[in-house]
Amino acid sequence: MLSDEQEKILSYNGEVLLFQLSKAKCAAEKTTRLHVKRMAYDNGSNLFLQKSSGLFSMHGGNLNIEMVCCNCTADFRTGINLPCILMREKKNSVYKYFLLLLHSSNKFEQCLNFKLEYELKNDTRLLNGPTVLWRHAKKLFYISTKTCTVLSASVQLSSIEWAGEIENEGNVVLGIRPACLSEEEDGQTLSRSDGAVWHSEFVVYAVENRKILTGICFLPHAYSSVISCVHVCRTGISKSQFRTSVVAITRKRQLIWFQDGLPKGVCQLQDGEPCSVQVAATSRNDLLFVVSFASRDVCVVRKDNFQVASRLQKVKSVLVDDFIGTGTEQILLLFKDVSSTDSLSTFRITDFGEVSYASDISCKKDFPHVEELQENGFLTIRALEARLQAGCTSVRELQQHLQLKKKVLFESCSALIDLVQGTEHILPTAEEKGLVSLWDDAENLLHPLDKKTTLTSGGPEHVIEKLWQRVVDDSLVVGVKITESVNLSLNDVCLSLVMDQHFTSVSPIIQCQSKIAKLNKTFSAMSISSCQMEPQPKRIKLDFCSMNDLKKDYHGRPYKTSADVAKTFIAVTPLSPLLAFRDIRCMILLHAKRKKYQNGNLQESKTLTLLCGKISLNLEDISSGKYSVNLLRNNSHYTDTMEDIFAILAVALKFSFHIVSSDYTLTPVKMWLLSQMECMPIKECPENMFCHKLGSLHGTVFNWNLKTPFEGILTLFCSVVFQCLHSLIGILPPTCKVKALRSESKDILTDQLALALEKEMVTFRSSFSSAVSEVENNLIPSSEADKTMSRVTVSSLSDRKEAVRQFREELKNEQKQSALSMNRTVSGALYRQMALKIAGAQLCSDTIAWRLNIS
Repeated sequence: MLSDEQEKILSYNGEVLLFQLSKAKCAAEKTTRLHVKRMAYDNGSNLFLQKSSGLFSMHGGNLNIEMVCCNCTADFRTGINLPCILMREKKNSVYKYFLLLLHSSNKFEQCLNFKLEYELKNDTRLLNGPTVLWRHAKKLFYISTKTCTVLSASVQLSSIEWAGEIENEGNVVLGIRPACLSEEEDGQTLSRSDGAVWHSEFVVYAVENRKILTGICFLPHAYSSVISCVHVCRTGISKSQFRTSVVAITRKRQLIWFQDGLPKGVCQLQDGEPCSVQVAATSRNDLLFVVSFASRDVCVVRKDNFQVASRLQKVKSVLVDDFIGTGTEQILLLFKDVSSTDSLSTFRITDFGEVSYASDISCKKDFPHVEELQENGFLTIRALEARLQAGCTSVRELQQHLQLKKKVLFESCSALIDLVQGTEHILPTAEEKGLVSLWDDAENLLHPLDKKTTLTSGGPEHVIEKLWQRVVDDSLVVGVKITESVNLSLNDVCLSLVMDQHFTSVSPIIQCQSKIAKLNKTFSAMSISSCQMEPQPKRIKLDFCSMNDLKKDYHGRPYKTSADVAKTFIAVTPLSPLLAFRDIRCMILLHAKRKKYQNGNLQESKTLTLLCGKISLNLEDISSGKYSVNLLRNNSHYTDTMEDIFAILAVALKFSFHIVSSDYTLTPVKMWLLSQMECMPIKECPENMFCHKLGSLHGTVFNWNLKTPFEGILTLFCSVVFQCLHSLIGILPPTCKVKALRSESKDILTDQLALALEKEMVTFRSSFSSAVSEVENNLIPSSEADKTMSRVTVSSLSDRKEAVRQFREELKNEQKQSALSMNRTVSGALYRQMALKIAGAQLCSDTIAWRLNIS
């Protein structure tokens, strides 16, 4: 027989876990068993059904074992969240604690144990690691599976209000301590007058890093003496500052929402003593604050209007999770039922909107099921919302159309009045009407150079913002930065390096490779788009997206930065051939096309040649490192970081790898970059990391894009990719899969596929046209001969019956010719030629489509 049982309830991945601790009634047996049941909601029966169960037996104890608390924490070995429960055993005056992890196979693992001479009270938290954290005698203590020993923090707290994890800081604790008037926090000293009033202040302590963080970004210090419950909804770091969203309850029963440490909303709660607050994200993109009281009452507050949505009584427990599998969270309310021993016998699943399931609803045959009613109501509301949005959109479009008609009528009347009065009508500019040109038609910004004129740098001073050069390995990199006021068509731009005229024995034009630098909108990684090497005419045009497309890529950043990067053009040439000359002096020419409009019509594009400036280079400059990349030596105090990044990425080879791990998270990849590879984030683009490790890997640029905790893409710009992969594979889990990605971007492959399909369509059309032409050419001579013969015969006849007979013969001949034309075939040579052309075009388009599919 079993004596009284202890029970705790926990939600995990949409399931409800019931932990029950049972003790043998017979004292001689001395066995305590911990049972766990996995319960899942079933729509058909409207009940929670048991999926599986587990058992953990503890032998040899004195039966004084009890459950302290339970929570879902991340295991540092795999990075996967697992349910864990803290157990306590009392022997004489010593308390023994041990932590159990529950795996998916319902097997318990004892991962931590420690002994204390005192009992843990309410301020006990289970954090990631797993880590057990508690407060005793105003001191903070913790132990984790990494430390395996009890450690004491250097901060004293009078209470723990919240504990959780913050990115780049690990486990943190938000607590209250007595006001420290002499210490500074966030650059500000707490005044004595404020300290005399508050007597306390908030403090945030990072457990792993063992340092005190600023607490004023979470809650103002003035609330430290009146706060009873705190829940941190969101944390983040932007521009070296904390960005937080916190909800707290005061002792005057006020629910307050704080944004970055400032109060944004207040809601007065009902009478009672609040003991906890939870947050649920519902299907209508709304947040619900669920406040539990000590009297077993529950109050729900909506964030959008910060008003009380519902009040409930006699609630045993409140859980927040996705219990019905819709992808959003619902609230599970468990009510006290004296007549039943089952904890899940009386419940309600709701989001106080579209979802509502209750255990006391009985389904009858004459009426539809509850889930059908819920689904019908959900679909009806969605349809009404869609109709309302469509109606509002139609009204806005009609209003815009009417405004446009009014503008056209007004301009027409003005033009008519000017015509009658004999005055010239001046059309308004595009800026006055809020119009944007579809083409970059800036006038009088670039001046074409005549062949008779000499190349001087005095004209384009207002066009060229910066000209720079770098020497990277065996390559000379020259960059030209255009001012924002210049509008160029990027598919008609290239750079040329022309040597001075005194080099008469060699070609004055240096063979180079033109490139354009741009930012990737997904994770702000620097990328280089290039073209083929220049042919003999020394002119190449960049076939890239237009300026409008580039502006779309930079919508997440300030416009100035995107414009500067989008208008940076780069030329790369081998340095070894140039070292034959002692002094090298080159002129940098930029070639572009400008769209010109006249009377509203697009005229022919004019080719413009612009002198950007001159560069000089000699062996002394290369030896002294005058034009070397300074980023290779210092990343902290240097102003031309972007130019160095462009130079490195223009020369280095780009490799991308798709990394997938099914059993373990990919957290070690970032640690590998920071520790083993000695990488540091670049200030201008912190998503990219620069390798400062000595050796062949020095200067490598890494970009780690973690899509999910189990999937990511690693992009590196280097020349020793195998050494990087060897070091990376050493820290990855054995079941991890690494796949090399092609360097072509999807945008380029999409454009190539469109051109290939267009070529295939033209091939089809030309082939069928040639076949039809051959058939018609064979039919025309015989048809004309028959018609000529019939006309001659008819002209010589005088009898009417003979004429009718002749016309009948002509009709029969035409029918025969028509039948022959319908069954006409082409020659074998023409058919083979058509099949070969069509097969070649289809093979090209299929190949590009396959590359696009696997990219």
